[in-house]
Amino acid sequence: MEPTDLRFHKEHEWVRVDGQEATVGISDFAQDALGDVVFIEAPKVGLTVSADQEIGEVESTKATSTIYTPLSGKVLRVNEELQEHPELVNQDPYGKGWVAVLEMSNPAEVEQLMTAAQYEEFLKTQSS
Repeated sequence: MEPTDLRFHKEHEWVRVDGQEATVGISDFAQDALGDVVFIEAPKVGLTVSADQEIGEVESTKATSTIYTPLSGKVLRVNEELQEHPELVNQDPYGKGWVAVLEMSNPAEVEQLMTAAQYEEFLKTQSS
C-alpha cells in the first residue's frame, strides 16, 4: 500500500505537500524496478522547473532512469544525504530517500496527480 498522504506522477515520482512546499521522491515501485541505487543526480537548488520536466537521474546496478518533477516551482532543498547514501532511496523511498523540495508556483497542479488509490490501480497496468 502506498502512503495515502502522497500524490503520484505517471513516471513514478511521489509528492508530499506541506503548505507551499512539495517534497518529491521516487516511488517504492520505481526503486524496486531499478534495483540497488548507486547514484542520484539531484537538481540544483534555486532551479525553476515546470511540471514533467527532467530534474535529475537515478543510477542503479540495472539502469539509469530520469527523475521528473510532478509539479512546477523552484527547488528549495535537495537531499544532500543521497550523495553519500543513495541506497536510502531503496531503504526508505517515502522517508529518508526523498530527492528534492520545491516551492510550488502552481499548487493546483497537485490535483492533476494520482491519489494513492489511483496509483495502485495504475501500477496494475504496468508490466513488471
